[in-house]
Amino acid sequence: MNTLEYSFDGLVGPTHNYAALSQGNLASMQHGNQVSHPKEAALQGLTKMALLRRLGIHLGVFPPHERPSVSFLRSLGFSGTDEAVLRRALKEAPFLLACASSASAMWTANSCTMSPSVDSADGKVHFTPANLASKLHRSIEPSFTSEILRTIFPRSDHFVHHAPLPASDSMGDEGAANHTRLCPGQKERGLHLFVFGKQQGMRLAETPRVFAARQSKEASESIARLHGLPSGQTVFAKQSAHAIDAGVFHNDVVSVGNENLFFYHESCFENEAEVVEEMKIKWAALSKEPLVFLKVPEAEVPLSDVIRSYLFNSQLVSLGHGKMALIAPSECEEIGSVKAFLQSLESRSGGRISEVHTPRLRESMQNGGGPACLRLRVVLSEAERAAALPGVFLDDALTRRLETWVKTHYRDELKPSDLADPQLLLESRTALDELTQILGMGSLYGFQKSNSGHA
Repeated sequence: MNTLEYSFDGLVGPTHNYAALSQGNLASMQHGNQVSHPKEAALQGLTKMALLRRLGIHLGVFPPHERPSVSFLRSLGFSGTDEAVLRRALKEAPFLLACASSASAMWTANSCTMSPSVDSADGKVHFTPANLASKLHRSIEPSFTSEILRTIFPRSDHFVHHAPLPASDSMGDEGAANHTRLCPGQKERGLHLFVFGKQQGMRLAETPRVFAARQSKEASESIARLHGLPSGQTVFAKQSAHAIDAGVFHNDVVSVGNENLFFYHESCFENEAEVVEEMKIKWAALSKEPLVFLKVPEAEVPLSDVIRSYLFNSQLVSLGHGKMALIAPSECEEIGSVKAFLQSLESRSGGRISEVHTPRLRESMQNGGGPACLRLRVVLSEAERAAALPGVFLDDALTRRLETWVKTHYRDELKPSDLADPQLLLESRTALDELTQILGMGSLYGFQKSNSGHA
Protein backbone atom coordinates (compact mmCIF):
# COMPACT_ATOMS: atom_id res chain seq x y z
CA MET A 1 0.00 0.00 0.00
CA ASN A 2 1.04 3.56 -0.64
CA THR A 3 2.41 5.35 2.44
CA LEU A 4 2.48 9.15 2.52
CA GLU A 5 3.64 11.90 4.82
CA TYR A 6 0.98 14.41 5.82
CA SER A 7 1.75 17.88 7.11
CA PHE A 8 -0.77 18.66 9.85
CA ASP A 9 -0.80 22.44 10.22
CA GLY A 10 -2.20 24.24 13.22
CA LEU A 11 -4.87 26.81 12.42
CA VAL A 12 -3.94 30.11 14.05
CA GLY A 13 -6.43 30.88 16.81
CA PRO A 14 -8.59 34.01 17.16
CA THR A 15 -6.59 35.22 20.19
CA HIS A 16 -3.21 35.32 18.43
CA ASN A 17 -1.29 37.92 20.44
CA TYR A 18 2.18 39.01 21.54
CA ALA A 19 2.70 38.54 25.27
CA ALA A 20 6.43 37.62 25.36
CA LEU A 21 5.71 34.45 27.34
CA SER A 22 8.53 32.31 25.95
CA GLN A 23 11.83 33.03 27.69
CA GLY A 24 14.67 31.88 25.45
CA ASN A 25 12.71 32.57 22.26
CA LEU A 26 14.23 35.86 21.12
CA ALA A 27 11.49 36.79 18.65
CA SER A 28 8.82 36.23 21.28
CA MET A 29 10.73 38.29 23.83
CA GLN A 30 11.38 41.16 21.43
CA HIS A 31 7.78 41.64 20.27
CA GLY A 32 6.01 41.53 23.62
CA ASN A 33 2.91 43.71 24.05
CA GLN A 34 2.79 44.80 20.42
CA VAL A 35 -0.52 44.91 18.56
CA SER A 36 -1.15 41.60 16.79
CA HIS A 37 -3.23 40.84 13.71
CA PRO A 38 -5.12 37.55 14.18
CA LYS A 39 -6.92 37.61 10.83
CA GLU A 40 -3.72 38.27 8.93
CA ALA A 41 -1.88 35.60 10.94
CA ALA A 42 -4.46 32.94 10.15
CA LEU A 43 -4.62 33.85 6.47
CA GLN A 44 -0.81 33.79 6.22
CA GLY A 45 -0.91 30.23 7.59
CA LEU A 46 -3.54 29.20 5.06
CA THR A 47 -1.52 30.78 2.24
CA LYS A 48 1.48 28.70 3.26
CA MET A 49 -0.70 25.57 3.26
CA ALA A 50 -1.99 26.41 -0.22
CA LEU A 51 1.59 26.72 -1.45
CA LEU A 52 2.42 23.27 -0.12
CA ARG A 53 -0.65 21.77 -1.77
CA ARG A 54 0.41 23.27 -5.11
CA LEU A 55 3.72 21.46 -4.65
CA GLY A 56 1.86 18.18 -4.21
CA ILE A 57 2.23 17.92 -0.42
CA HIS A 58 -0.60 16.24 1.51
CA LEU A 59 -2.03 18.30 4.38
CA GLY A 60 -4.35 18.11 7.33
CA VAL A 61 -5.33 20.72 9.90
CA PHE A 62 -5.53 20.85 13.69
CA PRO A 63 -8.13 23.19 15.22
CA PRO A 64 -7.08 25.89 17.70
CA HIS A 65 -7.49 25.40 21.42
CA GLU A 66 -10.20 27.42 23.16
CA ARG A 67 -8.74 30.70 24.36
CA PRO A 68 -9.01 32.52 26.63
CA SER A 69 -9.13 29.43 28.83
CA VAL A 70 -11.53 30.49 31.54
CA SER A 71 -11.28 27.05 33.13
CA PHE A 72 -7.53 27.55 33.58
CA LEU A 73 -8.13 30.89 35.33
CA ARG A 74 -10.82 29.34 37.53
CA SER A 75 -8.35 26.65 38.58
CA LEU A 76 -6.14 29.48 39.90
CA GLY A 77 -8.83 30.96 42.14
CA PHE A 78 -10.68 33.41 39.90
CA SER A 79 -14.43 33.05 40.24
CA GLY A 80 -17.72 34.50 39.12
CA THR A 81 -19.06 34.89 35.62
CA ASP A 82 -16.74 34.44 32.68
CA GLU A 83 -16.65 38.22 32.29
CA ALA A 84 -15.76 38.69 35.96
CA VAL A 85 -13.00 36.11 35.74
CA LEU A 86 -11.41 37.85 32.75
CA ARG A 87 -11.70 41.35 34.23
CA ARG A 88 -10.24 40.31 37.58
CA ALA A 89 -7.39 38.42 35.93
CA LEU A 90 -6.48 41.50 33.87
CA LYS A 91 -6.44 43.65 37.00
CA GLU A 92 -4.73 41.27 39.44
CA ALA A 93 -2.64 38.90 37.30
CA PRO A 94 -2.21 40.04 33.68
CA PHE A 95 0.52 37.44 33.19
CA LEU A 96 -1.95 34.66 33.98
CA LEU A 97 -4.53 36.17 31.63
CA ALA A 98 -1.88 36.23 28.89
CA CYS A 99 -1.07 32.57 29.55
CA ALA A 100 -4.77 31.70 29.41
CA SER A 101 -5.11 33.54 26.10
CA SER A 102 -2.05 32.34 24.20
CA ALA A 103 -2.64 30.91 20.72
CA SER A 104 0.64 28.94 20.91
CA ALA A 105 -1.08 25.63 20.10
CA MET A 106 -0.88 26.76 16.45
CA TRP A 107 2.73 25.51 16.52
CA THR A 108 1.87 21.86 16.12
CA ALA A 109 5.52 20.80 15.89
CA ASN A 110 5.31 20.99 19.69
CA SER A 111 2.02 19.13 19.96
CA CYS A 112 3.42 15.62 20.14
CA THR A 113 5.96 13.10 18.93
CA MET A 114 4.69 10.67 16.29
CA SER A 115 6.16 7.36 15.15
CA PRO A 116 4.87 5.60 12.01
CA SER A 117 3.69 2.01 12.03
CA VAL A 118 6.62 0.82 9.90
CA ASP A 119 9.00 1.68 12.77
CA SER A 120 7.03 0.66 15.85
CA ALA A 121 7.24 -2.79 17.43
CA ASP A 122 3.48 -3.39 17.24
CA GLY A 123 3.02 -2.08 13.70
CA LYS A 124 0.78 0.82 14.77
CA VAL A 125 1.08 4.60 14.60
CA HIS A 126 2.07 6.04 17.99
CA PHE A 127 1.40 9.51 19.41
CA THR A 128 2.70 11.00 22.67
CA PRO A 129 1.47 14.56 23.35
CA ALA A 130 4.25 16.82 24.61
CA ASN A 131 3.90 17.87 28.24
CA LEU A 132 5.45 21.30 27.46
CA ALA A 133 6.30 21.57 31.14
CA SER A 134 8.85 24.37 30.74
CA LYS A 135 6.33 27.14 29.99
CA LEU A 136 3.08 27.77 31.89
CA HIS A 137 1.11 28.97 28.87
CA ARG A 138 2.00 25.80 26.95
CA SER A 139 1.65 23.40 29.88
CA ILE A 140 -2.14 23.80 29.70
CA GLU A 141 -2.22 22.41 26.14
CA PRO A 142 -1.51 18.63 26.48
CA SER A 143 -4.94 17.45 27.64
CA PHE A 144 -6.77 19.11 24.76
CA THR A 145 -4.05 18.10 22.30
CA SER A 146 -4.69 14.52 23.41
CA GLU A 147 -8.38 14.97 22.68
CA ILE A 148 -7.66 16.37 19.22
CA LEU A 149 -5.35 13.47 18.38
CA ARG A 150 -7.83 10.87 19.62
CA THR A 151 -10.61 12.50 17.62
CA ILE A 152 -8.65 12.64 14.38
CA PHE A 153 -7.00 9.22 14.80
CA PRO A 154 -9.67 7.23 16.67
CA ARG A 155 -9.22 3.55 15.84
CA SER A 156 -7.19 1.46 18.26
CA ASP A 157 -6.45 -1.13 15.57
CA HIS A 158 -4.29 1.48 13.83
CA PHE A 159 -3.38 4.14 16.39
CA VAL A 160 -1.89 4.13 19.90
CA HIS A 161 -2.30 7.23 22.06
CA HIS A 162 0.02 7.59 25.04
CA ALA A 163 -0.51 9.98 27.92
CA PRO A 164 1.85 12.96 28.12
CA LEU A 165 4.95 12.24 30.18
CA PRO A 166 4.91 13.41 33.82
CA ALA A 167 5.06 17.21 33.89
CA SER A 168 8.40 17.74 35.58
CA ASP A 169 11.69 19.40 34.74
CA SER A 170 13.46 16.05 34.45
CA MET A 171 10.84 14.85 31.97
CA GLY A 172 10.52 18.03 29.94
CA ASP A 173 9.16 17.16 26.49
CA GLU A 174 8.69 19.67 23.68
CA GLY A 175 7.42 17.28 21.00
CA ALA A 176 8.59 16.92 17.41
CA ALA A 177 10.53 20.21 17.51
CA ASN A 178 13.42 18.13 18.86
CA HIS A 179 12.79 14.99 16.80
CA THR A 180 13.67 14.25 13.18
CA ARG A 181 12.90 11.07 11.25
CA LEU A 182 15.11 10.27 8.26
CA CYS A 183 14.20 7.45 5.88
CA PRO A 184 14.92 6.06 2.39
CA GLY A 185 11.18 6.30 1.66
CA GLN A 186 8.07 6.80 3.78
CA LYS A 187 7.08 3.13 3.68
CA GLU A 188 10.56 2.02 4.74
CA ARG A 189 12.10 1.90 8.20
CA GLY A 190 13.57 5.19 9.37
CA LEU A 191 16.20 6.62 11.69
CA HIS A 192 14.89 8.67 14.60
CA LEU A 193 17.09 11.53 15.80
CA PHE A 194 16.15 12.78 19.26
CA VAL A 195 17.90 15.95 20.43
CA PHE A 196 17.97 16.93 24.12
CA GLY A 197 19.41 19.83 26.06
CA LYS A 198 19.53 18.41 29.56
CA GLN A 199 19.80 15.13 31.46
CA GLN A 200 20.14 13.98 35.03
CA GLY A 201 23.71 14.17 36.31
CA MET A 202 24.83 16.68 33.68
CA ARG A 203 27.81 18.70 34.84
CA LEU A 204 27.32 22.41 35.41
CA ALA A 205 29.88 23.22 32.72
CA GLU A 206 27.72 21.37 30.16
CA THR A 207 24.53 23.31 30.86
CA PRO A 208 23.34 26.55 29.25
CA ARG A 209 24.04 29.67 31.30
CA VAL A 210 21.57 32.21 29.88
CA PHE A 211 18.43 30.25 28.97
CA ALA A 212 17.20 26.94 30.35
CA ALA A 213 17.22 23.80 28.21
CA ARG A 214 13.71 22.45 27.65
CA GLN A 215 14.01 18.90 26.26
CA SER A 216 15.40 16.18 28.55
CA LYS A 217 17.17 13.03 27.46
CA GLU A 218 15.01 11.03 29.85
CA ALA A 219 11.88 12.24 28.06
CA SER A 220 13.24 11.40 24.62
CA GLU A 221 14.31 7.93 25.74
CA SER A 222 10.90 7.33 27.32
CA ILE A 223 9.10 8.21 24.11
CA ALA A 224 11.32 5.85 22.12
CA ARG A 225 10.47 3.05 24.56
CA LEU A 226 6.75 3.81 24.56
CA HIS A 227 6.68 3.81 20.76
CA GLY A 228 8.59 0.54 20.50
CA LEU A 229 11.43 2.00 18.46
CA PRO A 230 14.43 -0.37 18.11
CA SER A 231 17.73 0.92 19.50
CA GLY A 232 19.26 0.44 16.05
CA GLN A 233 16.89 3.12 14.71
CA THR A 234 17.38 5.77 17.40
CA VAL A 235 20.09 8.34 18.02
CA PHE A 236 20.10 10.61 21.08
CA ALA A 237 22.15 13.75 20.56
CA LYS A 238 22.97 16.57 22.96
CA GLN A 239 21.99 20.02 21.80
CA SER A 240 24.70 22.67 21.91
CA ALA A 241 24.52 24.66 25.15
CA HIS A 242 26.05 27.58 23.29
CA ALA A 243 23.20 27.46 20.77
CA ILE A 244 20.55 27.36 23.51
CA ASP A 245 22.09 30.44 25.14
CA ALA A 246 22.05 32.18 21.76
CA GLY A 247 18.30 31.61 21.40
CA VAL A 248 17.98 28.09 19.94
CA PHE A 249 15.21 26.99 22.29
CA HIS A 250 14.28 24.01 20.05
CA ASN A 251 16.61 22.10 17.78
CA ASP A 252 14.40 22.76 14.75
CA VAL A 253 15.88 26.27 14.82
CA VAL A 254 19.24 24.81 13.70
CA SER A 255 18.33 21.67 11.74
CA VAL A 256 15.76 20.08 9.45
CA GLY A 257 15.77 16.70 7.72
CA ASN A 258 13.81 14.88 5.04
CA GLU A 259 14.24 11.42 3.54
CA ASN A 260 18.03 10.88 3.36
CA LEU A 261 19.06 14.54 3.67
CA PHE A 262 19.98 16.25 6.95
CA PHE A 263 20.40 20.04 6.70
CA TYR A 264 21.96 21.60 9.79
CA HIS A 265 24.09 24.38 11.22
CA GLU A 266 27.59 23.85 12.54
CA SER A 267 26.44 24.72 16.08
CA CYS A 268 23.65 22.14 16.15
CA PHE A 269 25.23 19.50 18.43
CA GLU A 270 27.56 19.44 21.39
CA ASN A 271 29.56 16.58 19.89
CA GLU A 272 28.92 16.84 16.16
CA ALA A 273 31.47 14.29 14.92
CA GLU A 274 30.22 11.54 17.25
CA VAL A 275 26.57 12.22 16.40
CA VAL A 276 27.18 12.18 12.65
CA GLU A 277 29.18 8.96 12.90
CA GLU A 278 26.47 7.20 14.89
CA MET A 279 23.83 8.36 12.42
CA LYS A 280 25.88 7.03 9.50
CA ILE A 281 26.44 3.64 11.15
CA LYS A 282 22.80 3.12 12.06
CA TRP A 283 21.62 4.40 8.69
CA ALA A 284 23.85 1.90 6.89
CA ALA A 285 21.91 -0.94 8.53
CA LEU A 286 18.66 0.50 7.14
CA SER A 287 19.53 1.50 3.59
CA LYS A 288 22.13 1.19 0.87
CA GLU A 289 21.48 4.80 -0.11
CA PRO A 290 23.89 7.32 1.42
CA LEU A 291 22.75 9.59 4.22
CA VAL A 292 23.57 13.10 3.05
CA PHE A 293 24.73 15.75 5.53
CA LEU A 294 24.47 19.35 4.37
CA LYS A 295 26.23 21.51 6.98
CA VAL A 296 26.14 25.29 7.10
CA PRO A 297 29.38 26.67 8.54
CA GLU A 298 29.37 29.46 11.11
CA ALA A 299 31.83 31.35 8.90
CA GLU A 300 29.25 31.56 6.11
CA VAL A 301 26.04 31.99 8.09
CA PRO A 302 26.56 33.11 11.69
CA LEU A 303 24.30 31.57 14.31
CA SER A 304 22.83 35.00 15.03
CA ASP A 305 21.67 35.23 11.39
CA VAL A 306 20.26 31.71 11.58
CA ILE A 307 18.14 32.69 14.58
CA ARG A 308 16.97 35.98 13.06
CA SER A 309 16.01 34.33 9.77
CA TYR A 310 14.81 30.94 11.03
CA LEU A 311 16.59 29.39 8.06
CA PHE A 312 16.34 25.88 9.52
CA ASN A 313 12.82 26.31 10.85
CA SER A 314 11.82 25.59 7.27
CA GLN A 315 9.88 22.72 5.79
CA LEU A 316 11.98 20.40 3.67
CA VAL A 317 9.52 18.50 1.51
CA SER A 318 9.68 15.83 -1.20
CA LEU A 319 8.67 16.74 -4.75
CA GLY A 320 9.24 13.29 -6.26
CA HIS A 321 11.98 12.01 -8.55
CA GLY A 322 14.56 12.61 -5.82
CA LYS A 323 13.92 16.36 -5.66
CA MET A 324 13.00 18.50 -2.66
CA ALA A 325 11.78 22.00 -1.93
CA LEU A 326 12.68 24.20 1.03
CA ILE A 327 9.81 26.29 2.42
CA ALA A 328 11.66 29.05 4.26
CA PRO A 329 10.42 32.23 5.97
CA SER A 330 10.49 35.38 3.87
CA GLU A 331 12.89 36.81 6.46
CA CYS A 332 15.58 34.63 4.84
CA GLU A 333 15.56 37.01 1.87
CA GLU A 334 16.28 39.98 4.13
CA ILE A 335 19.56 38.79 5.69
CA GLY A 336 22.57 38.82 3.39
CA SER A 337 24.41 35.72 4.55
CA VAL A 338 21.26 33.60 4.51
CA LYS A 339 20.10 34.86 1.14
CA ALA A 340 23.51 34.13 -0.38
CA PHE A 341 23.54 30.61 1.01
CA LEU A 342 20.06 29.88 -0.31
CA GLN A 343 21.10 31.05 -3.77
CA SER A 344 23.73 28.30 -3.78
CA LEU A 345 21.56 25.68 -2.09
CA GLU A 346 20.75 23.65 -5.20
CA SER A 347 24.40 23.15 -6.10
CA ARG A 348 25.45 22.53 -2.50
CA SER A 349 22.78 19.84 -2.14
CA GLY A 350 23.86 18.10 -5.33
CA GLY A 351 20.64 19.14 -7.01
CA ARG A 352 18.45 17.53 -4.35
CA ILE A 353 16.94 20.81 -3.12
CA SER A 354 15.78 22.17 -6.44
CA GLU A 355 13.31 24.81 -5.25
CA VAL A 356 13.21 27.42 -2.48
CA HIS A 357 9.96 29.15 -1.57
CA THR A 358 9.72 31.98 0.97
CA PRO A 359 6.11 32.60 2.09
CA ARG A 360 5.37 35.53 4.35
CA LEU A 361 4.58 34.38 7.89
CA ARG A 362 5.41 37.61 9.69
CA GLU A 363 2.73 37.31 12.36
CA SER A 364 3.90 33.85 13.43
CA MET A 365 7.58 34.72 13.06
CA GLN A 366 7.28 37.70 15.40
CA ASN A 367 6.11 35.27 18.07
CA GLY A 368 8.98 32.88 17.33
CA GLY A 369 7.45 30.31 14.98
CA GLY A 370 8.39 29.64 11.36
CA PRO A 371 7.04 27.21 8.74
CA ALA A 372 8.34 24.13 10.56
CA CYS A 373 6.78 25.20 13.86
CA LEU A 374 3.36 25.34 12.22
CA ARG A 375 3.26 21.68 11.20
CA LEU A 376 3.41 18.15 12.58
CA ARG A 377 4.63 15.45 10.20
CA VAL A 378 2.41 12.35 10.27
CA VAL A 379 3.19 9.28 8.16
CA LEU A 380 0.14 7.18 7.22
CA SER A 381 -0.51 4.14 5.07
CA GLU A 382 -3.64 4.03 2.93
CA ALA A 383 -5.45 1.99 5.58
CA GLU A 384 -4.40 4.39 8.34
CA ARG A 385 -5.47 7.38 6.29
CA ALA A 386 -8.86 5.73 5.73
CA ALA A 387 -9.18 5.17 9.49
CA ALA A 388 -8.61 8.85 10.27
CA LEU A 389 -11.25 11.57 10.48
CA PRO A 390 -11.85 12.61 6.85
CA GLY A 391 -12.91 16.21 7.41
CA VAL A 392 -9.50 17.49 8.55
CA PHE A 393 -7.61 16.66 5.34
CA LEU A 394 -7.11 19.76 3.25
CA ASP A 395 -8.42 20.18 -0.29
CA ASP A 396 -9.44 23.20 -2.35
CA ALA A 397 -12.98 23.27 -0.98
CA LEU A 398 -11.85 23.10 2.65
CA THR A 399 -9.24 25.79 2.03
CA ARG A 400 -11.91 28.14 0.69
CA ARG A 401 -14.23 27.41 3.63
CA LEU A 402 -11.46 28.08 6.12
CA GLU A 403 -10.53 31.36 4.45
CA THR A 404 -14.16 32.48 4.64
CA TRP A 405 -14.36 31.31 8.25
CA VAL A 406 -11.30 33.36 9.23
CA LYS A 407 -12.50 36.48 7.43
CA THR A 408 -15.89 36.16 9.12
CA HIS A 409 -14.79 35.61 12.72
CA TYR A 410 -11.28 36.97 13.30
CA ARG A 411 -10.36 40.46 14.43
CA ASP A 412 -8.02 42.62 12.40
CA GLU A 413 -6.14 43.77 15.50
CA LEU A 414 -5.69 42.65 19.08
CA LYS A 415 -4.18 44.67 21.94
CA PRO A 416 -3.08 43.11 25.26
CA SER A 417 -6.02 44.71 27.08
CA ASP A 418 -8.44 43.12 24.58
CA LEU A 419 -7.77 39.71 26.13
CA ALA A 420 -10.17 40.61 28.96
CA ASP A 421 -12.93 41.62 26.55
CA PRO A 422 -15.81 39.17 27.11
CA GLN A 423 -16.86 39.79 23.53
CA LEU A 424 -13.55 38.24 22.36
CA LEU A 425 -14.38 35.08 24.30
CA LEU A 426 -17.83 34.97 22.69
CA GLU A 427 -16.34 35.59 19.24
CA SER A 428 -13.80 32.82 19.74
CA ARG A 429 -16.38 30.30 20.90
CA THR A 430 -18.67 31.16 18.00
CA ALA A 431 -15.79 30.65 15.58
CA LEU A 432 -14.69 27.36 17.12
CA ASP A 433 -18.24 26.03 17.21
CA GLU A 434 -18.55 26.64 13.48
CA LEU A 435 -15.09 25.19 12.83
CA THR A 436 -15.95 21.84 14.40
CA GLN A 437 -18.91 21.63 12.05
CA ILE A 438 -16.70 22.45 9.06
CA LEU A 439 -14.18 19.77 10.06
CA GLY A 440 -16.78 17.22 11.16
CA MET A 441 -15.28 16.92 14.64
CA GLY A 442 -18.50 16.98 16.70
CA SER A 443 -18.61 18.53 20.17
CA LEU A 444 -14.91 18.91 20.84
CA TYR A 445 -14.66 21.92 23.13
CA GLY A 446 -15.70 22.17 26.75
CA PHE A 447 -18.23 24.93 26.09
CA GLN A 448 -19.89 22.74 23.43
CA LYS A 449 -20.17 19.78 25.79
CA SER A 450 -21.51 22.00 28.55
CA ASN A 451 -24.15 23.48 26.26
CA SER A 452 -25.21 20.07 24.95
CA GLY A 453 -25.50 18.84 28.53
CA HIS A 454 -28.07 21.53 29.30
CA ALA A 455 -30.05 21.01 26.11
